[in-house]
Amino acid sequence: MRVRLDHTHPDGARRRTPPVLYAIPLGILLTITLIHLDAPANVHLGPFLIAAPAITASFASARGTAVIGVLSVISLIVIGILHGGLTTANHQAQLAALIIISALVTSFRYATDRHRRRLRQVRSVAVAAQEVLLRPIPDRVGPLRIASVYISAEEEAQIGGDLYAAVRVEDATRLIIGDVRGKGLPAVGDAAVLIGAFQGSAYRKLPLPGLGTHLGRAVRWNWQHAPGRGEDALESFVTAVVLDVHDDRHIIDMINCGHPPPLLLHRGELWPVGGADPAPPLGVGEPSDGDFKVETLSFEDNDFLVLYTDGFIEARNAEGTFYPLAERLASRDWGSPEELVHALHDDLLRYAGGKVNDDAAVVAIARCPAASA
Repeated sequence: MRVRLDHTHPDGARRRTPPVLYAIPLGILLTITLIHLDAPANVHLGPFLIAAPAITASFASARGTAVIGVLSVISLIVIGILHGGLTTANHQAQLAALIIISALVTSFRYATDRHRRRLRQVRSVAVAAQEVLLRPIPDRVGPLRIASVYISAEEEAQIGGDLYAAVRVEDATRLIIGDVRGKGLPAVGDAAVLIGAFQGSAYRKLPLPGLGTHLGRAVRWNWQHAPGRGEDALESFVTAVVLDVHDDRHIIDMINCGHPPPLLLHRGELWPVGGADPAPPLGVGEPSDGDFKVETLSFEDNDFLVLYTDGFIEARNAEGTFYPLAERLASRDWGSPEELVHALHDDLLRYAGGKVNDDAAVVAIARCPAASA
């Protein structure tokens, strides 16, 4: 399961205008017309009719705005006929001004609608591309239950430089979580290269040290050959944790490449794992298998392993205090990975005031008892 943060309602989304809203401009037209008919001849309320199409443009489409604009012009004509001033210069000037302004308001509404349609198309393509890059991890993989959450720091983006993925290898589920240095499109591109190298290596059945070497060389090759990276490529790196959760043995094999250590929840106790002897981040130097030390830890039924990026532990509240991830995890018993990631998602946003300054990702893994797997 994957949860995403939507910061705002997409402006490009197709929305129906509630019919009741049209009562506002129609009420304005009717009220001004009736008042004007009983007003003295030297009182001119016709210019106020432009309020109807102007207000309509704030919630309706260009077509709806045009309809109210036409009704405004008809109302002014009715006023002129019944008030005996249709052919006067003043009334004709009001009529011309109302027609011009209504046409302008309708044109602006049409331009806005067209822009939103284009924006909606661009966003749909971007969402499709992002979903291909950061595929949701299945809820169940072998004997595991897995859930994940990704919170992007960019309001209009769904992913950034944080990444995670899972693949099946022989008798195990292999997972990665990582954090690319930097933000924006270059970070997204780097994350795409790393995920592609990780997923594409599954058939090769590489041991974890060999996989670390493969990933490190893949990101270095990308930086060296990516156009326009320049000096930025020399300062780039990716922190990551890669692990194999075995199906039939209650153990996890893990390598840590400069990433925050995962947290293991076992029978109500919580402690960090996999950070005793980390390798350098991916992309730093020329990697070899000897750089990556495999750590093995016990992973029993109903244990939880929580992988995360530094966006979770570096988020601050209004007082500047870091988010206490370990404290939150140890504060209660969790029924499922889904419950855990939902709670962390909502709690982090409350803590940070609704917006994070850095991408944040977390993956929760639990081993199911054999009877329910």
